[in-house]
Amino acid sequence: MRPTSESPVAPMLAKAVPAVPDQDSVPGGLSFEPKWDGFRAIVYADDAGDGTIGAVEIGSRGSKMLTRYFPELVAAFRELLPGPCVLDGEIVVPTGEPGAQRLDWEALSQRIHPAASRVKLLSEQTPATFVAFDLLALGADSYLDRPFAERRAALEEFAGALPDPIKVTRTTVDTERARRWLVEFEGAGLDGVVAKPLDGVYAPNKRTMLKIKHHRTADVVVLGYRVHKSGQGVGSLLVGLYGEDGVLRNVGGVSAFSDKVRLQLVDDLAPLVERDDSGAAVTGETERSRFSASKEVSFVRLRPERVMEVRYDQMEGWRFRHTAQFERWRPDRDAASCTYDQLDRPIAYDLADVMS
Repeated sequence: MRPTSESPVAPMLAKAVPAVPDQDSVPGGLSFEPKWDGFRAIVYADDAGDGTIGAVEIGSRGSKMLTRYFPELVAAFRELLPGPCVLDGEIVVPTGEPGAQRLDWEALSQRIHPAASRVKLLSEQTPATFVAFDLLALGADSYLDRPFAERRAALEEFAGALPDPIKVTRTTVDTERARRWLVEFEGAGLDGVVAKPLDGVYAPNKRTMLKIKHHRTADVVVLGYRVHKSGQGVGSLLVGLYGEDGVLRNVGGVSAFSDKVRLQLVDDLAPLVERDDSGAAVTGETERSRFSASKEVSFVRLRPERVMEVRYDQMEGWRFRHTAQFERWRPDRDAASCTYDQLDRPIAYDLADVMS
């Protein structure tokens, strides 16, 4: 059955692998493409009844509608799409001067705003681009059961020549080229590389694709911890790095501890808890995100003395782009030595070259 905004389809997902796989690792071979760091979006462009575009909805990964936040894309879909369809892709916001553009996650995240006036202003100041990477339906026909190679060919024929702000992601079957993309495209703000089985059908909510992301390590200072949602043990650790100005900045969180480790961490970190004159633990609050207004933001402050090594994928400004993972404690490291200088920064790469 053809998916619609009233009967949305769950997007196909990817499982992480450590390296770009060889072509012969999957029967039928693989297609590689850049991994865009934006909002996953499924576009439902419905038939008005005469073969033209009628209602347009933009569904998120969780099938919540993003339509109201991107009026410029809705207008573009209605004007530019050749006919009714369902597209799978990513919403991104490019920023920067020509020749030095990159994806801007912060500008994209600002687009989710409750005020219609603000949404309208941002749609003009930081317009979004839709990067299509799969075709799920064309006209009244569902393409979910067709192999990716066929869906990709149909997508190129349907949308490959469309102007901005609609793009079709580039692909390759050359493994070595995909490995170069993994290195080069990070400089334009991309998130890695995705590999798709050429013979594979579209499998909603199944991890049948492969994703290869960047993984690095850094030594960071533990600043505090949030109590686990169960009320028992440590839920996540807040960590920081020293800047050139000597200021210790919060760079993100570290989580995914076992029940045993969560409880043990409370005891291990107890000597570092900052306390007021009455002996009560000092708490602070991190900035609340518009994406998780109900999320707990308070944390127990720790004296910045303990150092840990973490795995991370990439930076967004001063912070880790995603939650970091615990690697090991570093009792041999002095907290003051944990600076931004240790971080591996990608070589700049123009986003326009990725999209061409």
